[in-house]
Amino acid sequence: MPKKRTEVADIDRSMYDFRYEEKDFERVDAGLTPEIVEEISSRKDEPQWMLDFRLKSLETYHRMATPDWGPSIAGLDMDNIVTYVKPNTDQKSDWESLPDDVKNTFDRLGIPQAERAYLAGVGAQYDSELVYHSVQESAAQMGIVYSGIEEALHEPEWEKLIHEKFMTLIPPTDHKFAALHGAVWSGGSFVYVPKGTRLDFPLQSYFRLNAKGAGQFEHTLIIVEDDADLHFIEGCSAPKYNVANLHAGAVELFIGKGAHLRYSTIENWSKNMYNLNTKRARCDEGGSVEWISGSFGSHVGYLYPMSILAGRKSRCTFTGITFAGQGQNLDTGCKVVLAAPETSAAIETKSISKGGGVSTFRSSVVATPNATDSAASVSCQSLMLDDVSRSDTIPAMDVRCKKVDIGHEATIGRIGDDTIFYLMSRGISEEEARTMIVNGFADPVSKELPLEYAVEMNNLIKLEMEGAIG
Repeated sequence: MPKKRTEVADIDRSMYDFRYEEKDFERVDAGLTPEIVEEISSRKDEPQWMLDFRLKSLETYHRMATPDWGPSIAGLDMDNIVTYVKPNTDQKSDWESLPDDVKNTFDRLGIPQAERAYLAGVGAQYDSELVYHSVQESAAQMGIVYSGIEEALHEPEWEKLIHEKFMTLIPPTDHKFAALHGAVWSGGSFVYVPKGTRLDFPLQSYFRLNAKGAGQFEHTLIIVEDDADLHFIEGCSAPKYNVANLHAGAVELFIGKGAHLRYSTIENWSKNMYNLNTKRARCDEGGSVEWISGSFGSHVGYLYPMSILAGRKSRCTFTGITFAGQGQNLDTGCKVVLAAPETSAAIETKSISKGGGVSTFRSSVVATPNATDSAASVSCQSLMLDDVSRSDTIPAMDVRCKKVDIGHEATIGRIGDDTIFYLMSRGISEEEARTMIVNGFADPVSKELPLEYAVEMNNLIKLEMEGAIG
């Protein structure tokens, strides 16, 4: 008789762990030098100001200390990381024109089907470059611009706007890996939504890192003008290697007066990935940003999307879920700055840990002296599926205004035997009961995701369970 398992089975990553050999790909040397930065800039034929920005960012990177307050990143050696890998294709506007290996990758991930079903535009990045980009004519006729950021950089009208906005929300001096991003960034998206324009269907970018021992450093810049509305979806994945890979992208979101942006992300990197991503939004008067975030992969993760509520009655919501399995240490959460009167923030997170995985929720809420009549609520719930996992909550509240309402609540628990017994008494098997509890725990987040990502998330946490757990 086969032995019963006593722990939750790991996530089945067969959908993501396929990879292709690098045939005719181009790589820069591993490491970080001014010569490498200059080569990346030269390949892209960038304006002089961008090269100057890169070189100054590199100086900042070498000057700054490596973070030591979170999970250890001692296994990440930048001398062994290749910062630029160009796939064997230029950017295309139809899937069939891509090389078979690249096309097959995105076919297996379901991106072309999603575009045909309900997306207004898609950008797909493979390693360091966008390989596919398309936007529906109806969206373009509305004046919406959706392109690769490097492509926009070569258009005089948009170069001026990019020069004005690029890495102003996330300056290279912010932290060491923001400086790294400023030096070697490559690929990413540029979105401009004109005043009063409301797009009924989402735009999506998907980032795939196929290369071994490499980094991906895409930059996403989105500008939603006054009274406009946009839903943007971001997906990420990579196959597993036995060496470290790095993701250090950046996302900058500018939301105008009365505008709204919903930003949905599923990050499903492999377990050799160091995910050191930085995301930040700024909302003007009456503007709002919604973050929907799922973190399932990577060996180590540092991820804290930040909302700067700069205008009166601006607001943000953050809904997130993190799954930390064996060999994973995921430090996630969010940051909010209440910088104007009558602003509001609502944060709800869920985390699941198993197999010795470590999940840490870290939040920062700052109420400035200008935050009169503002409010923020933080709720985080953690579920441990065995007795070898760990979950921590580290909230920070910096309140500098007397007339605000700030609250935080946290719960950490395990699946109770009484709950399992109750469900089993109703004719449900033990395995089904445990699965129902986990899925129910995650449901408030999954229902906020777009359909394809809700299905993906449910597949990721559909755990086979047999026998007792802790």
